[in-house]
Amino acid sequence: MFVPPLSSAPVAKTEGISFFDRYLTLWVALCIGAGIALGRFLPVVPETLGKLEYDNVSIPIAVVLWIMIFPMMLRIDFSSILDAFKMPKGLTITLTVNWLIKPFSMFAIAWFFFFVVFKSLIPPGLAREYLAGAVLLGAAPCTAMVFVWSLLTKGNPAYTLVQVAVNDLVILVAFIPIVTLLLGITGIAIPWNTLLLSIAFFVLIPLVLATITRRLVVGSRGVKYYEKSFLRKFTGITITGLLLTLIMIFSFQGEVILQHPLSIVLIAIPLILQTLLIFFIGYGWAYRWKLPHNIAAPAAMIGASNFFELSVAVAIVLFGLDSGATLATVVGVLVEVPVMLMLVNYANKTRNRFPESALNVA
Repeated sequence: MFVPPLSSAPVAKTEGISFFDRYLTLWVALCIGAGIALGRFLPVVPETLGKLEYDNVSIPIAVVLWIMIFPMMLRIDFSSILDAFKMPKGLTITLTVNWLIKPFSMFAIAWFFFFVVFKSLIPPGLAREYLAGAVLLGAAPCTAMVFVWSLLTKGNPAYTLVQVAVNDLVILVAFIPIVTLLLGITGIAIPWNTLLLSIAFFVLIPLVLATITRRLVVGSRGVKYYEKSFLRKFTGITITGLLLTLIMIFSFQGEVILQHPLSIVLIAIPLILQTLLIFFIGYGWAYRWKLPHNIAAPAAMIGASNFFELSVAVAIVLFGLDSGATLATVVGVLVEVPVMLMLVNYANKTRNRFPESALNVA
């Protein structure tokens, strides 16, 4: 694994960066704290919101995720999707890391920590459940949040869409065999409605609506207005959606965090190490292949983050709501955003170590 070094040259300041964006880490920390406090002192709020779900997909979280994704979709020009296929190396990295490395490295790291390092702290039966939850996370690369990470690193939106679409297709055929192989569980029942609904809601519907919006605006006001003025109207919406998502997620799980602090920490350690490992494998590989940064960043991000809606849903179906496996998938949700924001920051600081983009970005 090769880690692209931080450049010794000064990093150019981001033009027009707002006070809000500059202190994003602070807002994230405040929102995490607010979410935990909301779940602890006003439990009726997350309890009410938690009832609003369909096929294990939380409607409130889906809405705020949609708020994050839609601005990203507005930047996609269908003609640039064809150009994205001219970068097969990026897709090669994504597919290899996500399906030939990630599930197996997750199993190895989780097994080592749960059965060796934390052997005296975790009973064997519970360790097996934690391992199962970790594997479910490792076998499901991200669908929705990767659009946010790509946007924050100025990734190519068309390429991001292509890699998400390709991985969604692979999930349909590879998820069950991989989980069965690693856990020895037969007769796995995938909640197909959850999977298909997530793909439709987080990819297909916002893409169609964004495409219609783009054509209407460009048709009436022109490309220059669309790119220079219209898209600016959505500045900050993605970050707002991200912060609202954090408040909701941590309000739902605030009581779990407070009741099982040691379990949360024990599960989080291997999950965080796995996230870092997968990111740097993909990012370092892209650096070696001299891919442009707006391809390298999203290629690394999709493997590092997880399709947590699917993982949580499958854990509930297989092991039950109160199982260690379900808790492990929930911890995956809790640690993902802070860790991914750290990796976004690293990717942005190392941008000038990569070639300039060969693909157009709106």
